[in-house]
Amino acid sequence: MTPIPETLSREMACTPAEFARWLPGATCNAGIETSVAADRTHYRITLGDGAIDISTQTCSPRRIAAISLPVLRVTFRFIDLDPMQRSAFMARFDAYTRRGGG
Repeated sequence: MTPIPETLSREMACTPAEFARWLPGATCNAGIETSVAADRTHYRITLGDGAIDISTQTCSPRRIAAISLPVLRVTFRFIDLDPMQRSAFMARFDAYTRRGGG
């Protein structure tokens, strides 16, 4: 597995509502606390003795010709999780939130 740093940021092509809907399944229904402040939403996922703080922020849509894709900036901050736990979490999260095409 690829090493995952303690803080990781990325852009996802989804809306805040889609992200919130995916989160329980992507985290194996772990405990999730949610708070909303202005244009950001914060989630705290409890995993054993550790936690993951996830912050999302809506960005301007990405436009390609006539297509408009939503953009959500997502930052993961891993607390008291070792590199293997971080990698395992992100592998599950990515598999769950991946959209296929074709």
